[in-house]
Parts: sequence; C-alpha cells; structure tokens
Amino acid sequence: MSYQSRGYKVAVLGAAGGIGQSLSLLFKLDPKVTELALFDVIRTPGVAADLSHCSTSAKVTGYVGSEQASLALAGANIVVIPAGVPRKPGMTRDDLFNVNANIVKELAIASAKACPKAFFLIISNPVNSTVPIFAEILKQHNVYDPKRLFGVTTLDIVRANTFVAENQGFPVDKTKVTVIGGHAGKTILPLLSQVPSAKFSEADIAALTNRIQFGGDEVVKAKGGEGSATLSMAYAGHLFASRLMNALSGEKDVIECAFVENNLTTSPFFSTKVRLGPNGVEEIYPFGPLSPFEAKGLEEMLPDLTAQVKKGIEFIKQT
Repeated sequence: MSYQSRGYKVAVLGAAGGIGQSLSLLFKLDPKVTELALFDVIRTPGVAADLSHCSTSAKVTGYVGSEQASLALAGANIVVIPAGVPRKPGMTRDDLFNVNANIVKELAIASAKACPKAFFLIISNPVNSTVPIFAEILKQHNVYDPKRLFGVTTLDIVRANTFVAENQGFPVDKTKVTVIGGHAGKTILPLLSQVPSAKFSEADIAALTNRIQFGGDEVVKAKGGEGSATLSMAYAGHLFASRLMNALSGEKDVIECAFVENNLTTSPFFSTKVRLGPNGVEEIYPFGPLSPFEAKGLEEMLPDLTAQVKKGIEFIKQT
C-alpha cells in the first residue's frame, strides 16, 4: 500500500513528559497519522487513555517501561524522540549530556532492532551530541541511513521567524529565516542577511541573534526555573514531522532546516536547509553567502559544535 492510502504510524518516545504530551496531542490531531504509539518509562497509559478520547481517527496505544519500547516501535514509519530530562537552572551542558546520552543510547538500540527503516527525529538535548549517539548505534547494527536521521532544530527557525516578524512588522506566516549550525547557544546561527526585504540595524542583528540563540533561557527564566520550552518545542517538533510526512506522501520542494550528516563544514553533522522526499533527505543545500557578522559567528562556533558532535561519537565508542 502507498503511504498516501495508509497514513503513518508515529511513535513518540518520551510521550509522558512536558514536550511529549503536547507533541502527542498534535499528532493525534494530525489527519496524516493513523496510528500513534506512545512510550515512556512512567505514566504513558494515562496519557494514551486521555488522548484516545479525542474524536480524531488516529488509533492511540500506550506502552510503559523499557521492556515495552519495542512494542511501541514495531511498524513505526516515524519515530520522534523528546525523551530525557529538560535543562534545569544551573545545569551545565555536561550534566544534561550525562543523563540524556544513556537514555538516547537505549532508545537507539531498541529502534535499530524494531524499526530500522523508520525516519528518526531527535529532540532530546543536547541535540548536537544525541544525534551522533543515535547514528553510532545504528551503525553498530548496520542499519544507519544518514537520509533518515534528523536532529530537530525547527524551534530555532520558529523563534527566528517569530522574532524577525515582530522586529520588521512582517506577517509571521510569510517570514522564513534560515538558521544553520547546531542546536545550542552560540552554535545556533540565524542568517538574517538572507531574509528578503528585511532592513536590520547592527544593534538589531546582535540582539536578534542573541535572542534566537538563547530563547530557551528566556522561557526557563519566565517559568521561574519550573520548566523549559515544552509547548513551543512540541509545536516545532510536530511542524517538522508534518512537513516530512508531506514529503513522504509525494509533495515536491519540501525544504526545511535540520541537523543532519553532511560535509559542508568541519563538523560531521550540521544544520542547514535540506530538501525532503520519499527517502528522507533528498538534497543538502549549501548555506550561501554570509555577512561578515555571520561568517565570524560560524568561525567561532565551529570548534565548539565539532567538539559536541565528537563527544557523542566518543560516548558510544567508550561504552
């Protein structure tokens, strides 16, 4: 059967968490989703029961505990992974890495065995390291396809579109900002010089770039340290998955930014515009001409991004 006629089975790993619950609701509302499998280590049956009462056609199932991960993953077309702990105030990147690296590793092993041909969308932070971890596990199982593994950086683009539209008085639904690099702090590089018809002062560029890079901190602070960006991340995660499903179903010229393997820079993984299609990544686009401000930002962040990618790779080689 074609994708168009049978829809998609989406598995959400980490479905009971802050991002996972909102993300699962958005998938339940998506007419392209016919099956929605929810997995987490706690509370998933309750989330699944709650969502199953929504009057949309997607069939919802819930799985709890690591031994049930394979059941959630069986037959999945798309696997979306927001599992892990969120960043809390005072947490270093290393603190976050130490917890989430092991979680992502175990989910990668389960995925490699249960649904090796699925498309994998990684949200779990730090994305700059968790995507390479996932890739290394898939390689160990001889099922790695770089066209099917994505680090979801869409929240950076969503923020960039929102903040630039506000700054320029543009309609937000017509604003498209390319954001390249990674998905943490200074590794996030919005290409404001490429926004059509925009006129930014130097102060605007510096302020907007910083706000896009550290938008997550803005939310953590506003929530008084009681949470992180869950709602906007769920929105962004579903947006990317929805665009991917459109491309898998035959829509042409579906172009989104994503953190994927490529050789555009010294970093083995780098977020840039990609054209999506039936095989996942059909084409990787170079990021084009940069302003002096952007070129400096790229040069300064590349060593950090490369080190974060390498940290993920080394984590698997050492375990």
